[in-house]
Amino acid sequence: MGAFVLNILLAVAWAALLGTFSGTNLIAGFVLGYIMIWLMQQVMSASSYFIKIRQIIRFLRIFSWELIVSNIRVFLTVLGPFHKMTPAIVAIPLDIDSDGEITLLANMITLTPGTLSLDVSDDRRFLYVHGMHIKDIEAFKQEIKGGFEVIVREVLE
Repeated sequence: MGAFVLNILLAVAWAALLGTFSGTNLIAGFVLGYIMIWLMQQVMSASSYFIKIRQIIRFLRIFSWELIVSNIRVFLTVLGPFHKMTPAIVAIPLDIDSDGEITLLANMITLTPGTLSLDVSDDRRFLYVHGMHIKDIEAFKQEIKGGFEVIVREVLE
């Protein structure tokens, strides 16, 4: 976590040097600090910071893509001439077990239009999800497990 704190300090120092603590200056300082730390990693001790940042960027990219696709799908369902909904409630077996991981996964599912996390089983082995467009239950389970669950595990491990 030392590299992250150093990156934050470099971002604040950059904004202080510019004289304005705006969001743009802090982000620019964070990016410049990240590049400086990356260039200096041969001198400094090796850090998993760079791997974690890539995982977070991948997480945001995948979630954003799923959000866009699901918004379009729900838009076409609601405003299109054909209402081809195949709703179902599916029990998704969980490989993750911490409260943070399950909460993040459930929130990602709920924030994605067309899906809603309903409940977690008492033994925390299943997450119950309602979906608007479930043609194949096994494919839906694999989509959640192979997409959202994998990146949640990567980011929070």
